[in-house]
Amino acid sequence: MKKILFILLVIGFATTSFKMKNAAPSLKFALLKYNGGGDWYSNPTALPNLARFCNTNLKTNINPDYATVEVGSVELFNHPFIHMTGHGNVLFSDTEAENMRNYLLAGGFLHIDDNYGMDPYVRIAMKKAFPELEFVEIPFEHKVYHQKFKFPNGLPKIHEHDGKPAQGFGLIWEGRLVCYYSYQSDLGDGWEDQSVHKDSDEVREKALRMGANLIQYAFSR
Repeated sequence: MKKILFILLVIGFATTSFKMKNAAPSLKFALLKYNGGGDWYSNPTALPNLARFCNTNLKTNINPDYATVEVGSVELFNHPFIHMTGHGNVLFSDTEAENMRNYLLAGGFLHIDDNYGMDPYVRIAMKKAFPELEFVEIPFEHKVYHQKFKFPNGLPKIHEHDGKPAQGFGLIWEGRLVCYYSYQSDLGDGWEDQSVHKDSDEVREKALRMGANLIQYAFSR
């Protein structure tokens, strides 16, 4: 029943959110709250700014007031797009891992954005949800890089961190990208208010455009 209701919800969002520009906003992004000690609440201005950017550039009708959902909550199924970020430890219980798996198999989409330092932990957590899958690097020709905005060289580099190249990884279930993981990029920092990280307009624009591509891809699969 959860799967049927969620699929209907996603279909409804995909057909109305992009068309009903003048309707009252009903769709909200969701920020994932997880255990383990990592600061899941990082970048509080990121999702509101991404919502406004999508409303302007994709003609969506997304409420900038995002929701906060716990990994094991049924509320996960009310949101077709979940954003996860942080700097540190991530811990999924068995029940939470199962709930995340069911959410993604039912049609949900998870964006993990390493805010620096969560990489080894989030890989373990997601392996618990999908023991049969490995994160694979998403090729530059993938549709996620060719939505409204074109990224022929893949994920843009927003913050330096270790100086490594930005990489976009994914979990692919039966040919469908269910989780996109932005690593060594820090898109969320680029979505934040300019006063927070002092990024240039050009850097912030790249980050927001890639975020908009994630939204458009997630709602049009």
